[in-house]
Amino acid sequence: MKTNRRKFIQTMGAGTAGLTLGTATLSVASCASASAKKDEEDGQVIFIGDKIAVAETTNGKVRGFIHKDVYNFLGIPYGADTGGKNRFMPPQKPEPWTDIFPAVYWPNAAPQLLENFYANRYLAFTDYWHYDDVSENCLGINVWTPGYNDNTLRPVILWIHGGGFTSGNSIEHPEYHGENLARKENVVFCSLNHRLGPLGFSDFAGLGGEKYAASGNVGMLDIVAALEWIRDNISNFGGDPANVTIIGQSGGGAKVCTLTAMPSAKGLFHKAVALSGTGLKVGEKSNSEKLAAYILKEAGLNASQIDKLQEMPWRDYYLLTRAASVKFREEAGAAAGMMGGFSPVADGVFVKQHPFSPEASELAADIPMIVCSTFYERSPSSFDSSLEDITLDKAKELVKTMRGFGPALGENASAAIDAYAKSFPDRKPIEILSMVLSNRKSAIELCNVKSRQPAPVYLAWFGWNTPLFDGRLRAFHTMDISFWFYNTDVQISHTGGGARPRKLASAMSASLAQFMRTGNPNGGGLPEWPRYSSEKGETMILDDASAVQNDPDREARKSLPL
Repeated sequence: MKTNRRKFIQTMGAGTAGLTLGTATLSVASCASASAKKDEEDGQVIFIGDKIAVAETTNGKVRGFIHKDVYNFLGIPYGADTGGKNRFMPPQKPEPWTDIFPAVYWPNAAPQLLENFYANRYLAFTDYWHYDDVSENCLGINVWTPGYNDNTLRPVILWIHGGGFTSGNSIEHPEYHGENLARKENVVFCSLNHRLGPLGFSDFAGLGGEKYAASGNVGMLDIVAALEWIRDNISNFGGDPANVTIIGQSGGGAKVCTLTAMPSAKGLFHKAVALSGTGLKVGEKSNSEKLAAYILKEAGLNASQIDKLQEMPWRDYYLLTRAASVKFREEAGAAAGMMGGFSPVADGVFVKQHPFSPEASELAADIPMIVCSTFYERSPSSFDSSLEDITLDKAKELVKTMRGFGPALGENASAAIDAYAKSFPDRKPIEILSMVLSNRKSAIELCNVKSRQPAPVYLAWFGWNTPLFDGRLRAFHTMDISFWFYNTDVQISHTGGGARPRKLASAMSASLAQFMRTGNPNGGGLPEWPRYSSEKGETMILDDASAVQNDPDREARKSLPL
């Protein structure tokens, strides 16, 4: 091509040279125009200064920053330090401050043991965890808002992180950022940190009397305190305290369910979303108080000396409770149950009852809900390609001992694999194995119970498969979060980024915003989404081409334990 072009110019002579020069001049002008446009578009995107993003709270002024036209206020204290005399106690108000608080970085994560946290390097890559300081001074809230002091009351969402009741934080994954949803849908996005594990759920009520009456539920009372902060402050950040949606994933979904059974949370939120995690039940007092007795025994203390546990460094207390928990489980055996550890407890006071068993809490009667799980919450071949092409017989062998989000199936394994293979004949054996391990019976049971209340419940099943790791990750646990929050180009280690996931994310995030505004997700770009009924099992299948199906695994689920 170069030779032909040179020959063409030589043949045409000087006239062509002039034409070429003219063309070159035009090209330079075009480039200059494009460059100017790029320079204009490529201007400053983050702003911070003395008179930028300063807002009032009930405790004092806070200063945030602006990023791409969204105001970020990070790590605002909503409660006091929970250490020392405040350990095991209900959250206290923070002391007011006179200087402007720098709300420009994440709050401390709650104490948790992080040794070898990044040992699985593939998992660390995929989830791209973010952990900073951990301390008992962890009661902080983050706020993203498109505007404030602008006479606008926007719908508010409070994100409650996962990690069971023992780990996690408000910005653990990049997909937890609220900026994109706030910008796209003109909503106010909040997230929080709260007490976890033995510092949030050590139930000394039966041993320590009235002083420790709340100790088994203080981690949940922290979330209530954050909701109270939203009630008292969010209008200063452009949000509507009368329109608050709580949303959580995995353990966060269980926390959402627990809040529906807490009298102190009534009226502080108005809609609820549980993703890949439900809380039909919380802990039993008989278990939580026995575990507390084991803790005291391990510490060599009696019931009159519980205060001494407040003086221990948090790490020492964690290690002590770990040893006590092991002994409790060894001696209690099956009686300890799945909720025999550190989790909220149905004490009849702070948590009135089990949230959705045998019936839904009456406190949830007027709360619309969305419940969603993923097709492959547990995907065994994610980082092990040798499992990708197993046979059904091998799947039956593996499922006997392999745990998903529940106990291994043992002798029920073969029947479960056969049942799912019959219901989903187009799926590979590894996918059948994954679906069996990804038991969604608790999500269905929650919807069945909730559907008997006046406020609607909407059920979704997320099936969008990511192309990463040769497609082996599939629609795994946590996969849908970035879609609801329009963050598929942020959590690219989950989605790969680009137009394909962004298209589904656009519809899902708009549908979530519709739900926040009205209690009904319709009108956001997904197909018509009917409220769930136990008779039909109406389920929104979320994928490149989303569609509603009626309870697609109803027969197969009969082979699984709850």
